Order: sequence, then C-alpha cells, then structure tokens
Amino acid sequence: MAAPRAFIIRHGETEWSLNGRHTGTTELPLTENGYRRIEATGKALVGNNRLIVPSQLAHIYVSPRRRARLTLELLGLGCREKFPWQTNRGHSDDEVRTEAKVEVTDDIREWDYGDYEGLTSSQIRAQRKEKLGSERWDIWKDGCPGGESPEDVTKRVDRLIADLRARFHQKAMKPAAKDAPVTGDVLLVAHGHILRAFAMRWTGKTLQDGPIFLLEAGGIGTLSYEHHQIDEPAILLGGAFIVEAVEHADHAAEQAKKAVEKP
Repeated sequence: MAAPRAFIIRHGETEWSLNGRHTGTTELPLTENGYRRIEATGKALVGNNRLIVPSQLAHIYVSPRRRARLTLELLGLGCREKFPWQTNRGHSDDEVRTEAKVEVTDDIREWDYGDYEGLTSSQIRAQRKEKLGSERWDIWKDGCPGGESPEDVTKRVDRLIADLRARFHQKAMKPAAKDAPVTGDVLLVAHGHILRAFAMRWTGKTLQDGPIFLLEAGGIGTLSYEHHQIDEPAILLGGAFIVEAVEHADHAAEQAKKAVEKP
C-alpha cells in the first residue's frame, strides 16, 4: 500500500497574482483564465486512476478566502456534504465521489502581508529603501511589518501539519484489513506563500532556509513519506502515469474520431 499523500493546490489566477501583487486578506475573484484552468485541472487530474482519487481522500482543508473556496468547487471532487459556505450542494447523489469532509481553517490562509498588502516586490523594496535606507527584503527572513513574521507563519503551519498527521496519516499507515478501501490522502487548497511554507515545514526546513519551492497559480504539489514512515516526510517530485487513465483517454479519442468520420 502506498504512503498517504498531502496534495497542496494553489488557488486559480487572479488579477493580483498575475501582476505579482501580494494578496493576503484582500478578496479577489479568479480571472476567466484562472477559472478555466482550474476546471481543466479537475478534469485532467481528479478521478479514478488519476493523480487525485476522490474516494481515497480522507479530509480537505481550505483557506477561508473566496478565491481558494471557489478553486475547491471548480475541481469537481464530488463531496457528499455541501461545502460549509453553501446553502445547497451543487451536484446530485449520482455525482458523489468522496466522503471527505471539508474544513475551513485560518491555519492555511495566506501570509498576512500587513503594510505590504497589494504591493509588488519591487514596490516593497523601493519603499524600504526610502524608509530604511536599504531595499533589501526577504519575506522568509524579514516577514511583513504590520503583518506576520516567519515565526508567526511557522507556528500555524506546524499546528496544521501536526493535526493532519495525527488525525489522518498515522491512521492510514496502520495495517489495513483485507479489501478495506484505501483512504488517507489529504487535500489542501490555499495560497502561494503559505503552501510553500507548508512544504518547507513538512520536510523540516526552516522558512529562513529560503524559498526552495515554487508553486504557480492553479498548481498542484504532492507531499508524502519515504519508506512508509511518518517520521520520514518527503516531497514527491513526480509520479508515473496511470496506465488505465491513458488507455481510457486513448479509447475515448478513438471513439470520437470514428463518430466524426462516420458518414
């Protein structure tokens, strides 16, 4: 049995993410391109024999920001329960694919940028040069005045990692009964800086070690464990394609081609 995984998904593109403006507490909609790309991601990577198998999800954490919540909706996971912010579930019983519950948590909200909210990195450096005489700024070491420090972010990310492992991954690593369904994967939908911080802390790196990971808007990362050991967390750099999924796609394409060619 494979080790349980944690999938980290950054919300879809917004105008500010496109322009490099730091977006913490500001609520922004997804761009049309961001909307379409997340829908495409859901169709390509979510489903049986795909990267994210809904039936194998044990839990879903999501940031309270609307752009993250919409991203989760667009992935099309097919949760049995309605999302916490919904009045009614957006799909039928026939479309239910997972029993995983959704938890909205401030522990995975974006870094609080404080005085730097809405500014680009170049604007921040120009401001620091004017006020402090030096344009040097590294969020991983310096944090944000009026917002969060690296220590603040580390505290809440570590709390979330501990919660995830205690509630879901440790249980998933215990020997399962024969023919028992495989569950234990966890999904987190949030933001660029906080998910990069999450990945660094997952592997035991300090935030001061620097931004050694990148995550594009709408991007997905996979975290897991080596040797099926909870005390050997690792980054899954890449996985093999699922043969059944590729064959199914090829078959569907061939059927569509025949339908077009039929007189």
